[in-house]
Amino acid sequence: MKKGKKYVKVAELVNSDKLYNLKEACELLKKTSTTKFNSSCELHVKLGVNTKAADQMIRSTISLPHGTGKDVRVIAFVQESHVKEAKDAGAIKAGLEDLIEDIMKGFLDFDIAVASPEVMKDLGKIAKTLGTKGLMPNPKAGTVTSEIGKTITDLKKGRVEYRTDKQGQIHNIFGKVSFSEEQLEENLKTLIKAIVDSRPASAKGNYLISMSVATTMGPGIKIDINDIVKSL
Repeated sequence: MKKGKKYVKVAELVNSDKLYNLKEACELLKKTSTTKFNSSCELHVKLGVNTKAADQMIRSTISLPHGTGKDVRVIAFVQESHVKEAKDAGAIKAGLEDLIEDIMKGFLDFDIAVASPEVMKDLGKIAKTLGTKGLMPNPKAGTVTSEIGKTITDLKKGRVEYRTDKQGQIHNIFGKVSFSEEQLEENLKTLIKAIVDSRPASAKGNYLISMSVATTMGPGIKIDINDIVKSL
């Protein structure tokens, strides 16, 4: 694929043979954005896990110190008595039967769905629709909860879910180019530590295989894993 002139120019700032520490990487992130909009900063990690083993699939959440810079659209599947609580916390839609019907009609303009435990049995009609989009509420992701208001508030403030894909990789946004280098570094270190702490007991051998960061449509910056592990 042919790269644009702007990409080629900023890519020259990155030494493809070098492994960068977090401070250096975050400094480069702010210099290598190629977009006119406020690009996201992304972490990409390859883990030494067996994705066919259920006990080695990683899925959890972490609250980033400075949020993600993204306006997270949350909906809540709750009984009528909790609708006001959900909306007051920032949910764009809340309810049960009407919300389920909206989903069945094609409404998917949201980023995260949360649900109270007692209504999960009612989501069978839309489980496949939400599941294929990665939007189904899940206890492991902290999106099935009795603390609806608090959970929505935390999600809006910057609580993110991280999970392995079929290739044993994790891809996550951890901030915006507009963040200061210090904010990016703190968020990145928090996210990496959470991933390290989530190592399955059954995972053998090298856990962190490779790690890089990049801005949206920007060049990849390889991270020195050994340096990170020492600092955690």
